[in-house]
Amino acid sequence: MAKAKKSKPTLFTIGYEQAVQDALISELKRAKIKLLVDVRAVAASRKPGFSKRQLAAALDENGIGYLHQQKLGTPADGRTAARAGDLKTLWKIYERHLKTAEAKEAMAELLSIVQSGTKACLLCFERDVAHCHRQRIAEIVQEQTGAKIDNLAPPLF
Repeated sequence: MAKAKKSKPTLFTIGYEQAVQDALISELKRAKIKLLVDVRAVAASRKPGFSKRQLAAALDENGIGYLHQQKLGTPADGRTAARAGDLKTLWKIYERHLKTAEAKEAMAELLSIVQSGTKACLLCFERDVAHCHRQRIAEIVQEQTGAKIDNLAPPLF
C-alpha cells in the first residue's frame, strides 16, 4: 500500500492597514486560521483594536491563538525607511536584523509552528505584502519548509 503524500503546509499573511478589527477577524476565521503570529516590533497601534492586548483578547474570543514574535519585527531604522518609501534601505536593514541571534531564535520557533501543521498567519500593518517585511519572513519559511504562501486581505472599511 502506498503511503499517503503529506501535503505541504500553508503559511498565511495579512496586513490590517485600511481594515477594522472585525473585518480582520472575519477574514482569519474564513481562512480557518488557528494562530495569528504578530511580527510587529512594536505591537501597539493607533488603530482601535490592533494593540497587542486588545487584539489578543478579541482573537481569543473567536478561538484564534495569538503569538507576538517581536524579534521578527523590523528595527526602528527599518521602519523609518519604510515610512519614507525607501524599500531598498528597509530590505538591507531587515536582512542584517535576520542574522541576529534573537531573530534566528524567533524564526526557528515560527518554522516549528508551520512544520507542525498549525494554520498560522503572519500579521503586520501594511496591506500590500510587497511593502512589508512579512513577505521576507514568508519567503524564508517557504525556502526552509516548502510551505505554500497565501496572502490574505481583510475587506476595506
